[in-house]
Amino acid sequence: METTMHPSKKIHPHKFAMWVAIGSISMMFAGLTSAYIVRHAQGNWVYYALPSLFTYSTFCIVASSITMIMALRSFKKGMVARSQNMILVTLLLGIAFGILQYMGFKALYAQDIRVDGNPSESFLFIIAGLHLLHILGGIVALFIVFIRNKIKGLNNKNATGLEVIATYWHFVDLLWIYLFSFFLLNQ
Repeated sequence: METTMHPSKKIHPHKFAMWVAIGSISMMFAGLTSAYIVRHAQGNWVYYALPSLFTYSTFCIVASSITMIMALRSFKKGMVARSQNMILVTLLLGIAFGILQYMGFKALYAQDIRVDGNPSESFLFIIAGLHLLHILGGIVALFIVFIRNKIKGLNNKNATGLEVIATYWHFVDLLWIYLFSFFLLNQ
């Protein structure tokens, strides 16, 4: 009986860690949105409209995913300068998302919708606020990748950082689309 060895495809440890983190973050937000639904069913729920700033921030985060795709494609085609430019645009769109979210929170406070108010209000602030913290982490990571690539240059040896942050960035984008849709459907 002859046995053959098949080379296994190994995943880079940073990529594996990112997938574990994505799984953990997904479970956290699944738990929070489930708790929202359970608490909503108990009554004593205040209904309010989401600020339009959240819609504008959604456009920014979706656009930033598109520019991240462009950054990766440009890198794979050897267009390093264009890749760096698209990373920068992604970073700026991420910052715009954060600013618009902050302004949305301020607009909610102006309507007396507060984190320490009704549970419906608390859930919105906690869930959207936790997502914003994950976006801020992504912005920091994007900035590090951008600066490192500026100093060392972007090449096949250090492309893992770009690939990992791209995966994370698309995840937080899809997560926001889910959360935003969830909030709109459960108002």
